Amino acid sequence: MTRTTVVLVQPPIEDFYLTLKRTLPYGLASVAAAVREKGFDVEILDALATRKSKPIAWPEAFAYLTPFYGKKDVTAFSLFHEFRHFGYSYEYIGTKIREKQPFVVGISSLFTAYCNEALQTAQTIKKFYPHCRIVLGGHHPTLFPERVLACEAIDFVLRGEGETSMGLLCEALKTHADIEGIPGIAFRKTTSVFISPPAWMKDFNHLSLPAMDLIDTHFYQRKNRGATLVVSSRGCPMHCSYCSVSAASAHAPFRQRAVEDVVREIERQTRQQDIGFVDFEDENLCLNKQWFTRLFSKITHLFADKPVELRAMNGLYPPAIDEDIVSLMKAAGFKTLNLSLGSTSKTQLKKFHRRDVRAAFETALALAQKYNLECVSYIIAAAPGQTAQSSLEDLLYLAQKRTLVGLSVYYPAPGSLDYQVCKDKAILPKTFDLMRSSALPLDDTTSRIEAATLLRLSRILNFMKHLKDTQGGLPEPKPFPDLLPPLSSDRQALSRKLLQWFLQDGNIRGSLPNGEIYTHMTDRGLTRQFIERITALPLAGLT
Repeated sequence: MTRTTVVLVQPPIEDFYLTLKRTLPYGLASVAAAVREKGFDVEILDALATRKSKPIAWPEAFAYLTPFYGKKDVTAFSLFHEFRHFGYSYEYIGTKIREKQPFVVGISSLFTAYCNEALQTAQTIKKFYPHCRIVLGGHHPTLFPERVLACEAIDFVLRGEGETSMGLLCEALKTHADIEGIPGIAFRKTTSVFISPPAWMKDFNHLSLPAMDLIDTHFYQRKNRGATLVVSSRGCPMHCSYCSVSAASAHAPFRQRAVEDVVREIERQTRQQDIGFVDFEDENLCLNKQWFTRLFSKITHLFADKPVELRAMNGLYPPAIDEDIVSLMKAAGFKTLNLSLGSTSKTQLKKFHRRDVRAAFETALALAQKYNLECVSYIIAAAPGQTAQSSLEDLLYLAQKRTLVGLSVYYPAPGSLDYQVCKDKAILPKTFDLMRSSALPLDDTTSRIEAATLLRLSRILNFMKHLKDTQGGLPEPKPFPDLLPPLSSDRQALSRKLLQWFLQDGNIRGSLPNGEIYTHMTDRGLTRQFIERITALPLAGLT
């Protein structure tokens, strides 16, 4: 075992789906750079940097979802079906750690819903290589250090931002120094657990740039060119109740990096690979107009000879968007505006502690059309106290707008105001792994069947918008036949046929791979109201 080798691990994920382009381990690269600066040899073992995935048995706690996801659906209205293990196996990770023989292993545990995967990764590593010290960091251990340290495979927890504390911990373990003064440290003592407050950096412009050279960038390519992400700020000045990094949450305050620092990071990445796509994973990319203008003016010049697509996939705040912003985004390489709408209900917005941004949202849509940018608009459904009717109104509002609809089923985010609301109302899911959108976690003022119905209706709405653009309008409603004719195996043609039946009787149907047609479990009141209302509205396409 070498006392200078540190391996940082991104664990596998077990879920119904995985968005690969959002899994690049940027946080580990940032921590790796800080640890390497201390003189340690650092590697990143990214268990998600593989196309490997396999179906696994549904966890017992997910059994209530069977009526909603129990059958495969090959149409455009499908949700989920198979529960899968995405990434390398735990045994593979354990074997690789044993080969590398590090003295410290750091494991990322960002999302509470996937904390079991992080813990199982730690347990397997300890089994294969008992000599190493295992550190867990990320949002989940920051909020639940005692729960995490109940796992004997975990030696230390680092709470908060780990760039400073991970390097200090490695130094202390190497020299056998005292560790109690390390910011954010938590660990087991003989008869108690020592827990420090989370460590939040006031200024991170002095940090080393993320060690992206340690990431398998080839795996994250898009269209045969490099794809990467950048985090140009942390925290958020808004007070949204559902968010775990808002100003009302347990997270650190909003901090924005210097323009020069962000540009330097992007320039380095362009020297390391042929960058074709950059996602800014920020909550408030254009909130500071002066900062935004300086940054993207420099980026426009940086990529002048080799166009790059830029995105802000977390969603932009509409009131911060004006024509200067949009024209600069277009010039810099944006093709899509991802817009955060939240809800159109004044009652719900008050619960969310969020402004009504409809006027600014519609201005942003108009500017996007002027500059030939596509739009994706995000709304939240099934939050505590939220009604299915208000979410249906959100869908019908967006039906009339030139935008793709991104409906997210609410999940309790530990550290947020709404997490405490759910706890006080005794409606929190029974286990951590159910705190994800795909689990339809709450059964409150929006029931699970209503949440599933709203999710399918958003898929149907997006398909209708696609037909509006490609075929000029919607097909005529038709009754479901007593004897099914041969159906097309083409997904779009089949979905179009199912849409015709849906528009007639309100049943959302699916199709098995063998062509068998069946009916999804849905709330018929919602589907019938959707049909009655949408056929009387001016449906907008996407282009």
